[in-house]
Amino acid sequence: MDDGTMMPGHDMSSMTAGSSAVGQPGDAAKVTQTIEIVMDDTMRFTPSEINVKAGETVRFLIKNSGKLPHEMVIGSVAEMRDHAAMMKKTPGMKHAEPNMISLNPGQKGGLIWQFTQAGTVDFACLIAGHMEAGMVGKVKVQ
Repeated sequence: MDDGTMMPGHDMSSMTAGSSAVGQPGDAAKVTQTIEIVMDDTMRFTPSEINVKAGETVRFLIKNSGKLPHEMVIGSVAEMRDHAAMMKKTPGMKHAEPNMISLNPGQKGGLIWQFTQAGTVDFACLIAGHMEAGMVGKVKVQ
């Protein structure tokens, strides 16, 4: 099923339920910083480490410069590992949540996120095998 719809049973609410340690969906009117991120077929995000301040709302401008689909998902490592395992069982799964964006080769997109608490927030590509190959990053919230 590759029609852009979410797969049955594909519930990401645990990763996006309101405000959590990873933050919450941001308001475009409150963006305080814009960060450009490039995803590529070396299974890397550039940059892979980002620094923001607690309470800050960030607009991520994301580009897939590779020849493979990639995605950026903001969440905790444990939640992302569980979800990556689910995606291996269901290739072609599409996402439609505020903490994630899936981009085809050459595509650009945006994601707005508010980092509500100090700490470290992870992001990764959950397409089967990508996170395991090192397609991960960290946001340090101070």
